[in-house]
Amino acid sequence: MQIEELASRDSYLDRAEGNVLEVGDGVIVLDRTVFYARGGGQPGDTGVIRWDGGEVRVLDTVRREGKIVHVVESDELPDPGTPVEGVIDWDRRYKIMRTHTALHALSGVVWRDFGAKVTGGNMDAGEARMDFELDSISVDFGKEVERRLNAELVKGYPTEIVYLAREAALQDPDLIRTKVNLIPEWVQEIRVVDIVGLDRQADGGTHVRSTLEVGEVEVVKTESKGRANKRMKIRIK
Repeated sequence: MQIEELASRDSYLDRAEGNVLEVGDGVIVLDRTVFYARGGGQPGDTGVIRWDGGEVRVLDTVRREGKIVHVVESDELPDPGTPVEGVIDWDRRYKIMRTHTALHALSGVVWRDFGAKVTGGNMDAGEARMDFELDSISVDFGKEVERRLNAELVKGYPTEIVYLAREAALQDPDLIRTKVNLIPEWVQEIRVVDIVGLDRQADGGTHVRSTLEVGEVEVVKTESKGRANKRMKIRIK
């Protein structure tokens, strides 16, 4: 049975009803879930799963063998088939959404103004890092990028989610820039996050609807991680 992944369609859902498919040692699998499973540098959601007569905290959400697995703190779990409600920690999720959109906007600014591709990234709620193909980096460079990034965020670029056939995605120069060809070949429909007019990337994560929601971003550190691989660490205020 295919699991309905609600976060990929609507990042603003904070709760949803579903039914228990499987339980295991400290884990629950649902037939539909609002929880985002860790991946692409974005952490998994936390929150609670409730059912008639019980509740359990979700400590992490991961993907195992193609299934979304809710890692929980209790061994007292609902039986398979039990109707439940999943509720994410919305404050944490929303901060991650703001952070994730900030990273994409950062990528767009650095590519547009300095021609540097992204080589990697990771994030938590409110803080993140991104690596670029740059020959050198400095504190002054970081501050200039910070200035340019914040000047773009306040313009309120809308964020749209589109789905492209793999063949079409491989022809998109922006998606090639962000290494869409690294997505496994069995994925035939590519989810694209388009910050319209600023950045366009293949991405499975959650984002805010407009760059206005990101707020102000600070570049807190720049460092070299090897030849042509330079890192910027950011924090949203």
